[in-house]
Amino acid sequence: MPYVTAKDGAQIFYKDWGRKDGQPIVFSHGWPLTADDWDAQMMFFADHGYRAVAHDRRGHGRSTQTWDGNEMDAYADDLRAVVEALDLKDAIHVGHSTGGGEVARYLGRHGTDRAARAVLIGAVPPVMVKKESNPDGLPLEVFGGFRASTLADRAQFFKEIPAGPFYGFNRPGAKVSQGLIDKWWLQGMMGGVKGHYDCIKAFSETDFTDDLKKIDVPVLILHGDDDQIVPIHDSALKAIKLVKHGTLKVYAGLPHGMASTHAEIINHDILAWLDGTLAGDPVAGEALEPAE
Repeated sequence: MPYVTAKDGAQIFYKDWGRKDGQPIVFSHGWPLTADDWDAQMMFFADHGYRAVAHDRRGHGRSTQTWDGNEMDAYADDLRAVVEALDLKDAIHVGHSTGGGEVARYLGRHGTDRAARAVLIGAVPPVMVKKESNPDGLPLEVFGGFRASTLADRAQFFKEIPAGPFYGFNRPGAKVSQGLIDKWWLQGMMGGVKGHYDCIKAFSETDFTDDLKKIDVPVLILHGDDDQIVPIHDSALKAIKLVKHGTLKVYAGLPHGMASTHAEIINHDILAWLDGTLAGDPVAGEALEPAE
């Protein structure tokens, strides 16, 4: 299988699909998943002439289950290692959830010399946890519960998340896909408990405010207003005000995992944005109310 060696020796698995002379579109997945979570996007963009690349974050999937380095700086450095090893230039970086934080930290830490654009989908930036500088965030106890459940019975916990809030399958009238739930569980169980445990702190407590401010390429922010994992009011509606060249698109009633449940919509909107034909929503989005 294809791997890139990170600077600390960790082996980072990646997939490289489509035309090698196509513009690279690079995907960073959410916790606790793998590059396989991007199947619908990898197929779509490779079919549209792009070079589609996705990697398994360290501690996740087929990459090395490191004891140390399960934090955002290392994740960003690992992404840089993939970009450099494959000599990707003019790349479009797409990150979902934790992956959105990874993309923001990568661009803030390593700059945009090899990047053309970025797309953040249901992404965690600017910062999730509640603190003095972020009073609207989620209490630290919420993420402590995530960590406790991951240690106590990770296998069961990883059944409950996709069956409930991740895909919005807990909403009345939701069209539940058992296959999608099983795929989420399988991806999660491929990774290591140490990496998953540490990653909860990384995605919830890392502050990406300065990273967002440094990004000087166009950024598309996509978020469902019924995202039960990363609430829109403490993420997308704040992030759009921090990036220099941002476009915000809000989806009424769509869940955190909308790139899977509504892949056709998300894929075509990203493509429309790349073509310059996507109409964004007003930046002043505080009036938006979450779906009931």
